Amino acid sequence: MGTTDRIEARLRAALAPAHLEIVDDGARHVGHAGAAGGGGHFSVVIVAETFRGRSTLERHRAVYAALGDLLKRDVHALALRAFDPDEWAKKGSRVPPA
Repeated sequence: MGTTDRIEARLRAALAPAHLEIVDDGARHVGHAGAAGGGGHFSVVIVAETFRGRSTLERHRAVYAALGDLLKRDVHALALRAFDPDEWAKKGSRVPPA
C-alpha cells in the first residue's frame, strides 16, 4: 500500500469524510531536500461533518491526529483544505483557489 492509500485509509477511518481528494505533489518537488529524505509532498481536500463548528486549527489537528506517525515517517509536506459540508456546498463543491 502506497503512502497516498495509507493517508486515505486513515482519514476515512478517523473522520468519515463526505469528500476526500489526495494529490501526490512529489513530482513538483524533485531535488527538494524533503524529497531526498523520502518524505512525500501531498495536497488534501477533506469535507467532514466533524468539522462543523470547529476552527481551522482544530480541523488541522484532527487530520494530523488521524495521520499520526505517517507525518513523521512518510509525509514531508501537507497542504490541507478542510471544510464542513455546508462550506463545501457554498464553494460549489470544488476546491477554491489557494
